[in-house]
Amino acid sequence: MNLNLTLIGQAIAFAVFVWFCMKYVWPPVIQALQERQKKIADGLDAASRAARDLEVAQEQANETLRESKEQAAEILEQAHKRSNQLVEEARENARQEGERLVANARSEIEQEINRAKEELRSQVARLAVEGAERILESSIDEAKHRELVDKLAAEL
Repeated sequence: MNLNLTLIGQAIAFAVFVWFCMKYVWPPVIQALQERQKKIADGLDAASRAARDLEVAQEQANETLRESKEQAAEILEQAHKRSNQLVEEARENARQEGERLVANARSEIEQEINRAKEELRSQVARLAVEGAERILESSIDEAKHRELVDKLAAEL
């Protein structure tokens, strides 16, 4: 066997094998690699977009939470103001009611005093007339005597 002829045959067979691989095997392998590379790149882009979206969602959640806390604080403050206002209104109403009750009580006391004075006047007048009748043993005109007693009472 001739060594040179074997080497040339192997070189030609190798060249045909390389040409065959480059023509029929290499393009699908390269295409599969490019598709895989594209899928990986798309996955990395999607992951980075998801990370950015997560950060934005976290910021929005924090903002919403902060706004909710502010609204809750504002609602609490309004509730405190309203409760204080209601307490003040109740105090004012109670004070006015107390003043009204005191005024009514004073008015009733004044009326009772006036009734008692009138009753005492009439009793004094009656007693005076009876006493005078007994002393004089005669009848005195009660109407004239009442006018006289009323004048004296008015002067007092």
